[in-house]
Amino acid sequence: MNNHLAVDALIAFFEGLSPETVARFPEYYAADACFKDPFNEVRGLQPIQHIFMHLFKQVSDPRFVVLERVVDEQGALLVWELRYRARGQRGKAEPQVIRGASHLRFDADGKVAWHRDYWDAAEELYARLPGIGWLMRALRRRLAA
Repeated sequence: MNNHLAVDALIAFFEGLSPETVARFPEYYAADACFKDPFNEVRGLQPIQHIFMHLFKQVSDPRFVVLERVVDEQGALLVWELRYRARGQRGKAEPQVIRGASHLRFDADGKVAWHRDYWDAAEELYARLPGIGWLMRALRRRLAA
């Protein structure tokens, strides 16, 4: 499978991700794949699957939308949004959005061997939390030139 086909399949998988489809990670990820984001650094399918199952426990209605992709023979870069609702706010509150990017490298079988997510936890998450959000916004204003 070439990287373009692998990326197309992976995007479809992530855009349709649900608690039921987390079991399908072995179709797309190598058994010893590495995953890193602002909160986690793990190796192996089970820990990666655990991270995504945890997402469904933490927020309501999470949905990835891939906005851009760059693919070459070494891997891919996906620019995405994670749209969700705060737990307990299903249908009531405005959806929240985390914007980020994933840098992927594939093995010889076209499976993800390395996945690194980049997103700003301070801007995208902490600044929205009651109590700490005002502090994050004040710090940002104070540090801005």
